[in-house]
Amino acid sequence: MAGNAPSAGSEQRDRLLAALRNHGLAYGELGRRLGVATGLHQSDAKALTEILEAEDRGAALTQSELSQRIGLTAGATSSLLNRLEEAGHIVRVRDSADRRLVTLRATPGVDALVNDFFGPLAERMGRMMDGYPPELLDEFTRFVDEVCTTMNGYLKDVSAQRPQ
Repeated sequence: MAGNAPSAGSEQRDRLLAALRNHGLAYGELGRRLGVATGLHQSDAKALTEILEAEDRGAALTQSELSQRIGLTAGATSSLLNRLEEAGHIVRVRDSADRRLVTLRATPGVDALVNDFFGPLAERMGRMMDGYPPELLDEFTRFVDEVCTTMNGYLKDVSAQRPQ
């Protein structure tokens, strides 16, 4: 039946969703390879990347926030942070205004460790993006932000239905 044939729009959406899945797989593989390159377990490398990204945004993570971001229990996250602290990659810092609040900070030199791995990729990505007009990159940024907002909203809904 003609009514069951996929529309051009649905085919385009399917291709785009497949591309986004491929991006997610590649991003996950980069995390695994960062772990290998730095001698860290994949979870430790992911946690370190999350801590650095939070610092770049100007909002240091707490242990609880990190636990949620990387999908580990509080106990597993504590063990992971102990390993990173013992390796000299992070420190736990008490907030000056509220001494009960402890945030996670990367130690000096960790940026270089991560940048050594991701720097060449950032250069390649920059060269690739140079081939696109700024207006298109703005639209793409808006699109990806909306994709992330939609996915995070779905994750909240799923978490509310089925506790982790």
